[in-house]
Amino acid sequence: MPAQLHIDWTRCDGRGLCAELLPGVIGRDDWGYPLARTGSDVPITAENHDAAQEAVALCPTLALRFLR
Repeated sequence: MPAQLHIDWTRCDGRGLCAELLPGVIGRDDWGYPLARTGSDVPITAENHDAAQEAVALCPTLALRFLR
């Protein structure tokens, strides 16, 4: 089972860094908040794993984490 990226909506303030790092996986709503293109948690493939790790590490509000 691939890792999944979880977005904690209570921490997110819509800066959009995750959407910039994972453009094919995460979109943005009208207010700049991330939208998981596949539901509430984002499946992470081998090809976007490095970008997802960078998004988790760089999220200024610590709103992203991996689910295993």
